[in-house]
Amino acid sequence: MSGFDIFWLFFILMSLQPLMRQRFLEAARQKMIEKIEKQRGSRVILLVHRQETMSFFGFPVMRYIDINDSEQVIRAIHMTDPQVPIDIILHTPGGLVLAALQIAKALRRHKAKTTAFVPHYAMSGGTLIALAADEIVMDEHAVLGPVDPQLGQYPAASIVRVKKEKPADKIDDQTLILADVSEKALAQMRAQLKELLTGKYPPDKIEELAEVLSQGRWTHDYPITFEEAQRLGLPVHKDMPKEIYQLMNLFPQPLRQHPSVLFDPTPKRAAQKTWFTAKT
Repeated sequence: MSGFDIFWLFFILMSLQPLMRQRFLEAARQKMIEKIEKQRGSRVILLVHRQETMSFFGFPVMRYIDINDSEQVIRAIHMTDPQVPIDIILHTPGGLVLAALQIAKALRRHKAKTTAFVPHYAMSGGTLIALAADEIVMDEHAVLGPVDPQLGQYPAASIVRVKKEKPADKIDDQTLILADVSEKALAQMRAQLKELLTGKYPPDKIEELAEVLSQGRWTHDYPITFEEAQRLGLPVHKDMPKEIYQLMNLFPQPLRQHPSVLFDPTPKRAAQKTWFTAKT
């Protein structure tokens, strides 16, 4: 074999390496999903968005909940017997309200128990989906987030506040239009959230949660920790199966030229003390 042939063989193998690695990952993920389903007797659905899942000419592609996601999740729910529990694993920054609501309502209507697992974070639309589940299992360091609507780069609640606090003759037409849309978006989100929570909480608690989570009390990226979720009265628990973490390890961030986090991946345990008895 000539040097030219060796070069082309090497080039082909290097070109196939990412594809082979992806296939191995997909097989490992499916195997872990089957393991969790067998242990829990449930249907496992993953909604995982890495903020850098792929790149195009070196530029990261952002991922979020979209219509394609809602179609696939609803299809998985339809394919699940009404008596089979559903476990949905959420790792997402949020996304389209329409898509998140479609998933949340489908999950809400499932007759068997539904559990949302949040190993790291489920913000915005991810929180909306988690609220539709019967139970939320969070890592002690995981976070949820507010579900207040956003109009472009601005929170709807802030646009409405401008209209209320500024004289009408000082506000341009575009801002007035945005304020009108914002008022509708806030009212719609409150109503949708109350519908999702109906039957899970007393009416006064539903009103409280709808106000706190959807009407702009916090910034949109405010982290609702496990402790805060407990104070709000959400059905959160800490008993995260170790298999969920193992499954998340199969969704690595794309390799960077210079990793931002490095550590030895082997578990570290405290050294046991050894006591010596002096002999005479």
